[in-house]
Amino acid sequence: MVRRARKINVLLGEQYPDAHCELDFTNPYELLVATILSAQTTDKRVNQITPTLFAKYPTPADLAAANPEEIETIIQSLGFFRAKTKSIMGMAQAVVDNFDGAVPGKLKDLVTLPGVGRKTANVVLGNAFGVPGITVDTHFQRLVHRFHWTEEKDPVKIEHAVGELIEKKNWTDMSQRLIWHGRRRCHARKPACGACSLAELCPSYGEGPTDPKTAAKLVKTSAEAIAAP
Repeated sequence: MVRRARKINVLLGEQYPDAHCELDFTNPYELLVATILSAQTTDKRVNQITPTLFAKYPTPADLAAANPEEIETIIQSLGFFRAKTKSIMGMAQAVVDNFDGAVPGKLKDLVTLPGVGRKTANVVLGNAFGVPGITVDTHFQRLVHRFHWTEEKDPVKIEHAVGELIEKKNWTDMSQRLIWHGRRRCHARKPACGACSLAELCPSYGEGPTDPKTAAKLVKTSAEAIAAP
């Protein structure tokens, strides 16, 4: 199992050598806000509104002191904008109050912030701080089940199970590769099995069309991938 899992990670690395977080950010604060806002929407939509948001509220202190209605106006297109406004403002206030205005770089601290669970914390740790983290989103869960890496359903248990298979130094890159693969080829309803480099290793090969031409039509470009949930 360990050998197969690591081989899959290597092959995905060859297929997606530039796999990275598809939310736009320049610092941990921006990534934290963008990740909270990305719930139940697309990265494309988040990337469309965050430049305006960050220009107006460049620091946690600015965001904490903002007028909620002004934030709601900016992020309204994302859906659940009132709840998300409350979450990012609560997060910002906690960063100001408890961490001197700087987003913390430890899991135990990040998960104390409003709106921040382990998934969000690991996104920030791995992509903004360079601390290895496993991001268990819906794509990740689907793929590890298809790969038979674990039968666990709870995200925390999935995180720990996969962490036993993949070397810690590779956790962040592996997470991004699985997410990219889930968005581009290994779709929930109809995976592009016939256009997949993992065909010989994947125990779920055949869930989608295996004909190369048919499967190729299901493959999404990067632009299409970030525009999908």
